Order: sequence, then structure tokens, then C-alpha cells
Amino acid sequence: MDAMTPSSWVHCGREFSAREVADICATVAWLPGLARHELAATLCEHLGWVTLTGTAKTGACLEFLQRLQAAGLLVLPAQRAARVSRSTPRCPAQPRAVAEPMVEPTPVEVSLSALAPVRLEVIHDTALAKQWDDLMARWHPLGFQGAFGYRLRYFITAGELRLGCVLLSGAARAVAVRDDWIGWTAQTRRHNLPRVLNNSRFLIFPHVRVPHLASQVLGQLARRARSDWLEHWGFEPLLLESFVDPRQHAGTCYRAAGWQLLGETSGRGLARPGRTYHSTPRQVWVKPLGSDGRDRLCAVTEPTRR
Repeated sequence: MDAMTPSSWVHCGREFSAREVADICATVAWLPGLARHELAATLCEHLGWVTLTGTAKTGACLEFLQRLQAAGLLVLPAQRAARVSRSTPRCPAQPRAVAEPMVEPTPVEVSLSALAPVRLEVIHDTALAKQWDDLMARWHPLGFQGAFGYRLRYFITAGELRLGCVLLSGAARAVAVRDDWIGWTAQTRRHNLPRVLNNSRFLIFPHVRVPHLASQVLGQLARRARSDWLEHWGFEPLLLESFVDPRQHAGTCYRAAGWQLLGETSGRGLARPGRTYHSTPRQVWVKPLGSDGRDRLCAVTEPTRR
């Protein structure tokens, strides 16, 4: 049977400190629009709660969330009805279509001024999101396994051309140089972390060679992210962050777009009980969304929602 003490909880062999429980409760309060499974997946990522093969322990996390709710520490979003009733007969499986061979795109090698106006197109349609996922998985050096939790996909377009993809998602849980620069205490970080958005994927397609395109897109992203996120998710972000591998890139496009380099990550990666995890240090770039964004990130106020 799981054990519980006033300062910690244990579930499925994992001990949660009082601070971790407080972080979980704060995250649940911040993300009422997510389905329970997505919420559990988001928390597993933040906590590094995975199996030995790296699979998120969403089932165990859901059970733990229900325990915390039963203890009166949080309120989970309502269960969503299944899309298909059990009494509804299933349609026979259709033969799987054979994938058509991938057609190599036509190179785009022009000046920025020669293009039609460059735009960021928010992806709402499921079919377009699938296309976005496939293109990101094909061409981004890190690949793409899918997005969950609060996120916003963009296509970079110019007239009828697609030039690349951008993803905004939840912020990294703890980054020393970022947290020190903001001036966060543990309480304000826990309260305001959802107001920081991570530019977790940024891709200009490899067949697109347009000087200054990347910095133009990043500048436009900083001008649009606040209103786009508020419209789509109902609360206002205050800061963008991104992580750049200095072995691969110098971060020149971020600097040109007015982002600020804070330093580098430690390279220690996610902290998990009983183990260490090392990664390569990354440059930490940030862009406040508004002149008062940094100050507001240090305030403890209730989130404004539509």
C-alpha cells in the first residue's frame, strides 16, 4: 500500500516531495482546459516520471492525481465523454492506403524582399496539424514524436509557399539562468511558469534558403504570441524562451530578432530520484512579451482568463 506522510507522498514506488506536490497542484489549476490524459502526460514530462524505456507513466500519474483530489488538494477537469459509445457498432476496418512516394520540394532561393509577405499561420485543423507533424518529423534534426499539453503550431508561409514550422509549448520546469534573471522564488516560479512559452521547435525547411528569414519569423512570433495564445488557450503569456545547441548554431537569428542570451543550461538535464541524467549544455534565449512582462512574472496573482 502507498505510504503518505505530512511532508511527502509515495505512489507506485516514487516519492513526491511537498514542493513537487505543490507544483502538481499549481499545474492542474493552471491547465483546466486539458483532458485528464493530456494533463497526466504533461506532468510526467515535467517530473521526469517515466519507465526505464522512457515511456511516460500516465496511468500511474492519473491514479496519483485522483488521490490528491480525494485529499482535497486539487480539482481535476471533468471526465470527457467517449467519442464513440460502446453500444455503437464499429465500422469494418478499411484497407490501409499505400503511402505515395515523397516528392522532393522545389528549392526556394530568393531574397526576403522578393517573397510575398511572410506570415505565421496558426494551425487549428486536424489534417493540417498532421501535415505539420509529418514535415517536422521529416526535416527537424531532433525529429518529432508529437505534442501534448498546451501548445500552438504555426506554418511559416509566403503566399502559397510553405517555408517552415514553429511550435510553442510549455516552458522548461527549472532553468537556473532563466529563473535568476526573472528573479523567481520557488513560489513565484510555481505560480507563473505557465506564463512562459518554449519555442521548442523552429524549422526553416532545408530547401528554403532566404537570408534573414529566420530572424524575421522570430520577430513576428514575439509580436503575435501573446494574442494568439490568449485567443487559443484563454490566458496571457509573458515570456518566450528557446534553447540552442551551440555545437550546431550560434543563435544569430535570435540575436537579430531582439532576443536576449542569458547563458547556458547546466547540462544535467531532468532531475530524477535516485539517478542522474546528462545532456549537452544549451544556450538559453528569452524574449519578454511586453515591457512589464518580467515584473509581472514575479507577482503572485490569479491568472486572467477569458
